[in-house]
Amino acid sequence: MLHVHTHGSDDLPNLLIVHGLFGSGRNWGVIGKRLSDSYHVTAPDLRNHGASPWYDTHSYEDMAEDLAPLAGGDVVGHSMGGKAAMVLALTRPERVQRLIVADIAPVAYGHSQIHNIEAMQGVDLSQVTRRSEAAELLDVKPEVRSFLLQSLDVKEKRWTLNLDVLAREMDKILGFPEIDAQYEGPTLFLSGAESDYVKTEHRDRIKSLFPNAKFAKIPGAGHWLHADKPREFEATIRAFLD
Repeated sequence: MLHVHTHGSDDLPNLLIVHGLFGSGRNWGVIGKRLSDSYHVTAPDLRNHGASPWYDTHSYEDMAEDLAPLAGGDVVGHSMGGKAAMVLALTRPERVQRLIVADIAPVAYGHSQIHNIEAMQGVDLSQVTRRSEAAELLDVKPEVRSFLLQSLDVKEKRWTLNLDVLAREMDKILGFPEIDAQYEGPTLFLSGAESDYVKTEHRDRIKSLFPNAKFAKIPGAGHWLHADKPREFEATIRAFLD
């Protein structure tokens, strides 16, 4: 059972929001609360993240199986969570009414995140008593540092990420499984206009798996489009689902 963050009344339509690598359901708190006027929002911590259980594997098939009991309505997934949501829709289409994939395509990528894992592993947490101290020791890009530090439990002196397994399974995380299926429900591939994660050459692959896919971009947003342009992201979600 995944640890979940929920917003909104149980009698509203279900909206499942799936976070990306190194994230957690808590990252979606603001957008979840805003959407809770119309939806019962469920934002889980994926396996090996946050307060959810740790496992020895981190495949998209496993993540999709974890998510299936929480689905049963509309699904939004960002980055790694978008790939997990796509696999859920392809393998358990009856659990997904409509699908929104945020800034990712069903293809393999080459930008490994191993350097961020090594940076987190390189912080001597035994000497850290405040988050600011860890920030000084965490050798990553400034724009990534505050995001990664959200997964630091200073009191317990541990990362709430299963870094060893995420490193070992990085090829699976960067890739996308071969699935002989289609999801024919309404699908939106929503990208940041400043991001290069979803390219024109990906569209044939997307359409082969999601024949009813539509495409949209949010101006001025990068890969973390929901953080760069939260109001525009929320408005686009509402427009598509309404």
